[in-house]
Amino acid sequence: MFSATFTALDSWTRLVKEIYGYETHRFEVTQNNEATGILALTHIQHPIFGNYLATSPFGSFGGFAFSSSEARDSLLNEARKLADELKVDYAVVRFIEDNNAPPSPWIQNPIYSTYLLDIPSNPEDLMQTFGHQHRKHTRQSLRKGFKVKFGRLELLDETYEALERSMHELGSPYHSKKYLRTMASLLDDNLEFVVIKDEKESLIGGAVLAYHGDTATNLHANILHNYRADYAGECLYWNILEHYIQKGIKTCDMGRSLNGSGNETFKMKWKPRKVPLAYWYYLPKGGGIPELNQKSPKFQFAIWMWKRLPAFAVRMLGPHLIRGIV
Repeated sequence: MFSATFTALDSWTRLVKEIYGYETHRFEVTQNNEATGILALTHIQHPIFGNYLATSPFGSFGGFAFSSSEARDSLLNEARKLADELKVDYAVVRFIEDNNAPPSPWIQNPIYSTYLLDIPSNPEDLMQTFGHQHRKHTRQSLRKGFKVKFGRLELLDETYEALERSMHELGSPYHSKKYLRTMASLLDDNLEFVVIKDEKESLIGGAVLAYHGDTATNLHANILHNYRADYAGECLYWNILEHYIQKGIKTCDMGRSLNGSGNETFKMKWKPRKVPLAYWYYLPKGGGIPELNQKSPKFQFAIWMWKRLPAFAVRMLGPHLIRGIV
């Protein structure tokens, strides 16, 4: 089962190396001179979030693919050896669920899914797949006078501003503007920035779109809190999907969300296919599976505090924190 994403590209590995200095270790299994499995593990070292190995840094899944159980197990053995050699706290491989239990001593943590939306050839066919209420809210949003723009580096400043502010509202750190600029440089035509404004030209949201083959990924897409009641999120997403139709994109990956979260509820309104993600952990030192997500009880006070920090502190500290949460 080979499932490639933009996180498997050399350019993505270069991004992680250039911005955060993380090394990626690559393994390949071949049979009769043909690749039957690949594994790319990035070594994360952070004073707060630990020392660990992970595939698809800052992405939902990828970096682990195989066409047979033999290839899969060979790669997992190499991952264990590397984890033991580097003395990490754990290793995690993240890929599309294949309905198989992980081999011992790997442990599955099935808390994330991604959401794949099959895109028809015209917008009206897409609109008719939605429920009545979602169609109503989407059409209402399109009458609000919101303006959506797609572009590249000319939209960098506004995209960063919208995403950093919205993540601050949610209590989460965000990357630096340099991260987005370098991403745009390395991914080139495979990346677009999006901004949405109201009738008064006030910035109300933004998005980062990554392309790989006939699939587009909503890598980041956020709306400022004050505009959610006006269904600005529906307007942003609808315009993105229309844009994909114009570009001939076949599948939209709406990105990962925690099962049962508010993000999942929003995404399911668009009638995607919910695809479970297999997150397999190797814990060489024992202990429980790490909980590096917003639902973890140990992060609730930190989230509460982060929302109340001034903007200058958030922009200064954010990149140093998020570099450890891949």
